[in-house]
Amino acid sequence: MSVAATSISGLFVVRWPILEDGRGFFKHSYQAGELAEALGRAPRLAQGNHSRSHAGVLRGFHTEPWDKLVYVPRGTIMFAAADVRPESPTFGKTETFLLGDAPGEFARIFVSRGLSNAFYCLTETDYLNDVSAEFDPRNRSGVAWNDPTLAVAWPTDHPVLSPNDALQPSLRELFPDHRIFEKSPDRRREPV
Repeated sequence: MSVAATSISGLFVVRWPILEDGRGFFKHSYQAGELAEALGRAPRLAQGNHSRSHAGVLRGFHTEPWDKLVYVPRGTIMFAAADVRPESPTFGKTETFLLGDAPGEFARIFVSRGLSNAFYCLTETDYLNDVSAEFDPRNRSGVAWNDPTLAVAWPTDHPVLSPNDALQPSLRELFPDHRIFEKSPDRRREPV
């Protein structure tokens, strides 16, 4: 049982051992006390969500002002989290995880508010996420799934996307003056 920090502040992997016998298995998927210790604050979960997606679907990157606890009880996804908080020292950094029944551990991912997340379905997948605020579409934004700054190595270049996800802007479009773009070779320079 553990809540492990990642290289992105506010992004955690939650793992518990699986107890198996002839009937099947049992495991905890999280405990609030462990999350609180890792976060330095008590997690508050206000709404539960369940989606089912076909193989080949990519959802995200979604950026929301609420915490999210992700779980994949059926199917397998490639999950990606990105730091899109411009004031963060790890702005533009990504982490990816294989979640669901193929890895066999059923880990959960805790995504702190302000981080962006996306997932690609390698199989038909049930995706559960509990969030710390009730959904309000006015409080949601995103980043392009294929953003070159995030450089996620998705399994395909042609996923099935929603119209909204297909039109998300790049980090460069959202934060053109951010310091990470100053030394980028394709950044335009003003004439001297």
